Amino acid sequence: MEISQLRALREVHDRGSIAAAAQALEVTASSVSQQLTALQRKAGTALTYKVGRRTALTPAGLALCSATVDVEIALAKADAAVSSFRDSALEPVSVAAFHSAGLAFFGPLERALADDGGPSIQLFDHDVAQKDFATLAADYDLVIAHRLPNSAPWPATVKATELAYEPLDVAVSSRHRLAQQKSVKPADLRGERWISVHRGFPLEGAIEMIGTIAGEEVEVVHRVNEFFVAASLVEQSDCVSLMPRYLLNRRYFADLVRLPLREPRLGRRIDILARPEAMERAAVVHVINVLQRVMRELLDLGVPAGPILLNHAQN
Repeated sequence: MEISQLRALREVHDRGSIAAAAQALEVTASSVSQQLTALQRKAGTALTYKVGRRTALTPAGLALCSATVDVEIALAKADAAVSSFRDSALEPVSVAAFHSAGLAFFGPLERALADDGGPSIQLFDHDVAQKDFATLAADYDLVIAHRLPNSAPWPATVKATELAYEPLDVAVSSRHRLAQQKSVKPADLRGERWISVHRGFPLEGAIEMIGTIAGEEVEVVHRVNEFFVAASLVEQSDCVSLMPRYLLNRRYFADLVRLPLREPRLGRRIDILARPEAMERAAVVHVINVLQRVMRELLDLGVPAGPILLNHAQN
């Protein structure tokens, strides 16, 4: 039985005629008659009968009409619960992020929400290929994702809120031959040993582009997806790698130097993905606003052009 059929029956009972019920429901009398016929077919017994110009309900119709009131009450309670959930800024919000974003955002996000009395959050880290970030939005309210600017846009199944465009710098040890340069170009990186990412992840193509411009195939000696691990490895070796400018936590690396790349200018977009219906919740919007504030703070701590030594004195 459909709620529209039950409502038609109730209106006929309360208003005494199909015409009056149709006027109340803002439909045609024919439509009300069809609803009653379909409902009677499903009930398997007569629900109405004529009394002069009026339409009255049989005992079965009266019983079903009474049950309709209970259904309407349950629906009203459900609507109220949904409205309360949607409008409440305190309902829990789940947030997933790739590793370096989790390292940069999770702590400040947790602290900021605790300070302003915001919603509770559940945090998850995921190391996935770019094409799989949108899929995560089916499991989490918000997904912090990244993609290269020239790659395919996010699918229409998710709504993307841009956080920032993040340049990618070349990272070397403070003992490396290039450590004192203000910036580097692909030719400067000929013959270097690279730390890349696992195959199929976007950064792999960026490193290959540097090799192509330099006129050689890059030598990849290690494949590490987590920037935190790769930075530690760069710091203690003669390897080079690409590092994000804003999301790499500086405080842990005393001997890591990041060099802006003159050409090509490489970077990635940092976006928040969510299903459209999640964006209707006040708590979700609140968390997005906090994430945007945290991102602005990271941008304010951004680095100037030239060699960037990540040492404890800078914090």
